[in-house]
Amino acid sequence: MNNQRSLVRTFGVGYVVIFVIANIIGSGVYKKIAPMAAELHSSEWILAAWIVGGIITLFGALSNAEVAGLLADTGGDFVYFKKIYNRFFAFLYGWSLFTVIQTATIASLAYVFTQSLNSIIHIPEVLPSLQTFTIGGVFAPFQDFGIKLVAICLIMLLTLLNMKSLRSGAGTSKAILLLVVTGLLVIIVFGLTSRVDKSTTGMAVNQVATGTVSLSSFFTAMLAAFWAYQGWASVGFIGGEVKDPTKNIPRGIVIGVFIIIGIYLIVNFTYLTLLSIPQLEQIHQAGNQIAAVEAVRAFWGSGGVLFISLLILVTTLGCTNASILTGARPTYAMAREGLFFPGIAKLNSANVPANSLLMQGIWSSVLVLSGSFDQLTDMLIFAVFIFYGATSLGVIILRRKMPNAHRPYKVWGYPVVPVIFILFCIGLFLNTVITKPREAAIGLTLILAGIPVYLFLRKKYPKIE
Repeated sequence: MNNQRSLVRTFGVGYVVIFVIANIIGSGVYKKIAPMAAELHSSEWILAAWIVGGIITLFGALSNAEVAGLLADTGGDFVYFKKIYNRFFAFLYGWSLFTVIQTATIASLAYVFTQSLNSIIHIPEVLPSLQTFTIGGVFAPFQDFGIKLVAICLIMLLTLLNMKSLRSGAGTSKAILLLVVTGLLVIIVFGLTSRVDKSTTGMAVNQVATGTVSLSSFFTAMLAAFWAYQGWASVGFIGGEVKDPTKNIPRGIVIGVFIIIGIYLIVNFTYLTLLSIPQLEQIHQAGNQIAAVEAVRAFWGSGGVLFISLLILVTTLGCTNASILTGARPTYAMAREGLFFPGIAKLNSANVPANSLLMQGIWSSVLVLSGSFDQLTDMLIFAVFIFYGATSLGVIILRRKMPNAHRPYKVWGYPVVPVIFILFCIGLFLNTVITKPREAAIGLTLILAGIPVYLFLRKKYPKIE
């Protein structure tokens, strides 16, 4: 009977906006300003990088919104690629989501959550005698094993919560997002009205860099900003559970991204009011400091440090939950189309793709044990931009293939907006290949590893081709 169940359309545009924001706000809003300061050495240029990064994000979101409005269904870009290109390319995208993009995001967020928890409540070491054990000299599964176990427990707990019912997961995201926005508002209000020594802070002094900001440094800083914007496309994964998706998904994406851009600009302006550029550069050099923590410390002391640490906990908890909720849907959609193992296409009694959620949780936990989080993040960005660019290219393709189709939303500034975003994706791809060839090679290897799996599935289940 489970095979006959269908996803229920329960979400309106309000929940779509919540999913967009919850999938975007993670650790970037607290951490990314420090590496940007190290690249640009200027408050004005930092804010410019946030603005340009937001505009590029918006261009990608606008392009995605047109495709979502035309083809919205559970699975997001997987469904889009099947229509725009073919089943094979759609499978590679879904495979990449499962192997690195979505699961690495979940693993990294859970790890950041646990590290923040460890700064408040010490997590004891587990199996310290195996700390130096490695697999092939690359993976160290028992390093910081206590922290990793807590991260895995978090992933599996949130997975079980989302397996219980869709409303349970969505309600959790809504409650957490409310706490996060309230916390950020507290930082903004107290930060901008506090009496901090303005002679040593950022925006009170002329912080324009003495040297010329190069295109390369600005691009690098903008990528740091873009990591903070990452996650806006995930709402398309739940298209089969959204009421009137062709209208509500595009509308929710655009509204959500606009809200995020506004929040990031105000929050980072607050940081720059409280901290000077040299202070931010020192925070970046220290490696184990977080800009938001130091900014709050400037006006609230040790009590503020506890507050911001708890806020980071809540934020990463919310983003992890949202990533788990949305991430399992593409794999479910793949299995339903015969492009993954049939058991993953089953829904439980709550009409939730429980098997897909469970598989995602297990693989995310494996990635937690791998320990190579920075490398996973680099590969994640490299991989996801390949497909972001493919979606924007799909706008142009669909305009030619389906010129008379009803489009509830048409991308503003066509074809300039999607073309600019496509060029940005190409630039990021080439930049990663040149500057980080190892991460690019591993990322491509993980993507292309889906080819033998695809061939196996075609052979195993030929009737579904």
